[in-house]
Amino acid sequence: MATTRLAATIPALCMIAAAQPTGPRTGLFYVMELRSPDGQIAMQISGGSNLTYEVTYRGVPVIARSLMGLEFQGQAALGPNITIAPGSPGKISEQYLVPAGKASTIRNECNTATVEARETATPNRRLTIEARAYNEGVAFRYLLPEQEGLSDFKITNERTQFLMGREGTAYPLILRNYRTSWEDNYHTLPISGLHPEYLIAMPLLMELPGTAYVAIAEANIENYSGMYLQHDGRNALALNARLSPRIDDPAVSVTGKTPLATPWRVILIGSEPGRLIESNMVLNLNPPSAIADTSWIKPGKASWDWWSGPYDEGVNFRPGKNTETIKHYVDFSSQAGFEYFMLDAGWAVVVRGGPSDSGVDLTKVRPEINMPEVLDYARSKNVKLWLWAHWTDVDRQMEAAFPLYEKWGIAGVKIDFMDRDDQQMVDFYRRTAKFAAEHHLMVDFHGAYKPDGLERTWPNVLTREGVLGLEYNKWSGRVTPEHNVMLAFTRLIAGPMDYTPGGFLNVTREEFQPRNLHPMVMGTRAHQTALFVVYLSPFEMVSDHPEAYQGQKELKFLSAVPATWDETRVITGRVGEYIAVARRKGREWFIGSIAGRNGVELDLPLEFLGTGDYTAEIYSDAPDADVHPMNTVVGQQKVNRAGRIHVKMAPGGGQAVHIRPGV
Repeated sequence: MATTRLAATIPALCMIAAAQPTGPRTGLFYVMELRSPDGQIAMQISGGSNLTYEVTYRGVPVIARSLMGLEFQGQAALGPNITIAPGSPGKISEQYLVPAGKASTIRNECNTATVEARETATPNRRLTIEARAYNEGVAFRYLLPEQEGLSDFKITNERTQFLMGREGTAYPLILRNYRTSWEDNYHTLPISGLHPEYLIAMPLLMELPGTAYVAIAEANIENYSGMYLQHDGRNALALNARLSPRIDDPAVSVTGKTPLATPWRVILIGSEPGRLIESNMVLNLNPPSAIADTSWIKPGKASWDWWSGPYDEGVNFRPGKNTETIKHYVDFSSQAGFEYFMLDAGWAVVVRGGPSDSGVDLTKVRPEINMPEVLDYARSKNVKLWLWAHWTDVDRQMEAAFPLYEKWGIAGVKIDFMDRDDQQMVDFYRRTAKFAAEHHLMVDFHGAYKPDGLERTWPNVLTREGVLGLEYNKWSGRVTPEHNVMLAFTRLIAGPMDYTPGGFLNVTREEFQPRNLHPMVMGTRAHQTALFVVYLSPFEMVSDHPEAYQGQKELKFLSAVPATWDETRVITGRVGEYIAVARRKGREWFIGSIAGRNGVELDLPLEFLGTGDYTAEIYSDAPDADVHPMNTVVGQQKVNRAGRIHVKMAPGGGQAVHIRPGV
C-alpha cells in the first residue's frame, strides 16, 4: 500500500491555558483547546475535580462538559481530582491509497494534541489523552503509560460520557445484550427518550436541530473490548460508555499490562447527514496497512447459493451442495462478469456436529462436491471461489485450513456467528485477518460487530455484516424499504456492509410473505438495483439465484456496477425517508437513489461530473411499480455538470443510473 507523508508534527491549533474553574470544578486546572483545520470544530479538555471535555461546532455546543477516565477493579477510578499539563501539539497531513473502499485515495488531515494528566493525590497515577480534530469531527483515546503501581490492570468500564449539547432526535440500534450479531431494526426517539436499560450499539446517529448531525463511533479496537452506550438516567441528554464484558470474567472488560492504548472515541459532526456517510475518519484513526503488497486483494461481486436455498429454475440437475450446482453458479458469474462465487455453509464434512453448522472439518469436502473439478472449472471461467466457515472451526483449524485454501486457489473466507465483541473476540478478528493475509486470503466477517476501520491496517478484510440484511426476508417482514434507507444513514457510517442486496422477486407489502425457499422482497426492482450503489461492500453478494437475473434488463447494470470506488458523494437525503448517493470509478459515475414508505420525487444536481458531455442510462420505477414492483423502465439522457436528473420513486422505490463520458 502506498503511503505519502506530506507533513508531520507541524504545530496544531492547540492552546494550553490556565483558568479559574466555575460550577462544580474546584482548584486550579488547565484547559487544552484543539481546533479542526477549518476552525469550525473545537474541543476542550479540562482538569480539576474531574477530567472532562467538551466540543463545539461553529461556536455552538455539540458535546457539553462530559466526564472522561477509566474504572478499574480493585482500585479507584482514574479521572477524578486530575491536573493536566501541556503535551505535544501537531498536525497530520497525508494521503494514502486503499485497494477497496468509498474512495481509492484517502486524505488524512487533522490537528493533534496530547494532554498529560496526573492525579493530585496518592498514588498519583498518570494518564495521557491523545486527541485529534478533523473538519468532520473529533476523536480521543486514553494512553496508560508504564508506571509504578499500575503494571497489571483490570478495566471494568470507562467513565467516558457524551452529554449532548441540546435535545434532539436519536436513531439507535438497541441490542438485547452484549452477545448479539448487531442484527436489528433502528428506532427513532428523542435523546431524552432513550431508556437507561437500553444497550445502544454504535455508530449512534443523532440530529441536534439547528446545530448539526452527530454520530458517536469508535475506531481501532485492539486488545480491548467493544464499546456501547447507555442513557445516564440522571441527566436527560447524557450517554455513558459501557464496555463488553469478558467471557472468562464478566465482572471485567479488559485485562492487560501497561502500556495500553484504548480505541478511539469518535464524534462525527456535519451540517447534513450525508457528510458523515462520506467521511473516512474512522478509517484514518487506524494504523497504516500491515500488508506491503496488496495487489492480490481484489474487490468484486459474487453469485451466492444460500439466499434462494436449493432452488433453481429449468435446470437438469438437483440443486444443492453438489458439483453441478456450483458449476451452474460459476457459469452465471462468468456470463455476468462477476469475479466470484460464494459457496456457503454445508460444503465441508461434519465431524462432530454443532450449532449453526459448526463442528466440521474445514480441510475436507463432502463427497457430493468434487472440489478439484470445481476449482479447475472455475479457473477456466475466470471465476474464483470463496468458502463459508463457522468461527469456532476457523479458530480450531486456521493453521491447517488457510494454507490449504491458498494451495487450492481460494480467494477468501466468509467467517460467521462470532456474535460478540469482547476482548477475546476482538483478538480473534485480528489474528484471523493477519493469518489470512499471510496466505493471500480475503475475509468477510459475517455475524460480526460493527466496523472500526480495521480494513485500513488489514485491507484483506473487505467487508462485514453487523446488520439486519436481506436474509431476514426468509423468516420475517423486518426488511422494509424504510429500514434500507435508515441503514444508509446509520450502520454505513461505520464502514463496509455485507447486506447481500439483489432480491428480484419484488412484491408489495400486502403480497409479502416470509419464506425460506425462493424468498420475496418488499419494495421495487429499481430499489434493489440501486442498493448496489447506495451500500458499500467491496465483496458484494448478488443474492438471488441465476434464473432470477437471466434475461432481465437490470442485469446489465449489476454487471457494470463496481464493488469499490474512487470517490463518493451523497447528493441528498432525509433520514429514514430517502437518499441519493453518487459514486465514481474512473470517469464513470453511478447514482443510486432509494425511498421508504412514501416514495419521493427529486431533481438531482450533477455538479460532481467533470467537464464535457455524458450519457446517463437510467433504471427507474415503472409508472405502475407501486402495484407491480418488478416493473422498471430504462431510458437514456444526455447530461453534463450543469444539468439534473429527475427521480420519481414509488413507495419503496428506487432509481439506478450509470453515467459514461460521451454521447
